[in-house]
Amino acid sequence: MVEKLYNKILIPTDGSKYSEKALLHALSIAQVSNAEIIALSVVENDFTSSISSIDVINEVNNLLREESNKNLQKLLNFRDAHGYDVDINIKIAEGSPVKSIMKTVEDENIDLVVMGSSGKTGFNKMILGSVADKVADNVPCSVLIIR
Repeated sequence: MVEKLYNKILIPTDGSKYSEKALLHALSIAQVSNAEIIALSVVENDFTSSISSIDVINEVNNLLREESNKNLQKLLNFRDAHGYDVDINIKIAEGSPVKSIMKTVEDENIDLVVMGSSGKTGFNKMILGSVADKVADNVPCSVLIIR
């Protein structure tokens, strides 16, 4: 008997072309393993603490949440357009992308994270870091990084 490798696959998305490429891989793996996908979009709103107006903070947070919803809807539309019969549950978190991904891995008992890499190199990677690298270094499950 063959052991089922994956039950839950996490696909963090930022709406980029890299996330879309990662989704294609996640959908293929989920289809074959009959796994559930959890799609996560993180509203990175740490910078709003430097804004003094509560009204502006609320407006910015609402715009960021709307963008997250659009990114997640794009994933659902992509799945449907490509004919995959895979369950995708969507989640929105707020805060640091790395911490939110790590928390979701723990809370949802994720077996595999499939995520895109923006391909940062050199100075940008050194200064900004790579969310994919940080996730791969800190989660207890397998991570597939798509370039």
